[in-house]
Amino acid sequence: MRSSHKTGDYPDLLAGALMIGLGGLGLWAARDLTFGTAARMGAGYLPDVTCGFLILIGAVVVGKALSKNLLTTGHWNVKPLLVLSIAVVGFAILAENFGFVISSAWLLVTASLADRESRWREVVTSTLILTVAGALVFVWGLGVKLSILPF
Repeated sequence: MRSSHKTGDYPDLLAGALMIGLGGLGLWAARDLTFGTAARMGAGYLPDVTCGFLILIGAVVVGKALSKNLLTTGHWNVKPLLVLSIAVVGFAILAENFGFVISSAWLLVTASLADRESRWREVVTSTLILTVAGALVFVWGLGVKLSILPF
């Protein structure tokens, strides 16, 4: 639904506002961490810089949305939001007790249910690749204290 006399692309406005809000929340959560410098980064350096970029990108998205003609959100499909929330919460619960492989497989397979067009061959392939890559980067490379498997 487009109208030439009103401005504001509501989906983009909501996305930009969400980015700004999450960036602000991240800055607030990291407020007690020391920032440091680029040469001697403190614990708050990465969260602050990342959240700052998230706020900046959100502001750009909001600015572009305000310059477009009106586009309403129309009908809201709540199923993808619920499915993705369940996938993320399940990952957080499973990661501690079942390890990275099982929890990331849960996350990726469950999240794929949010998209009607996902194909199982692609889901299985991407789950295998992303689980191995995630284990290499986070568990072995960065030393995140998380078991690979539950046994």
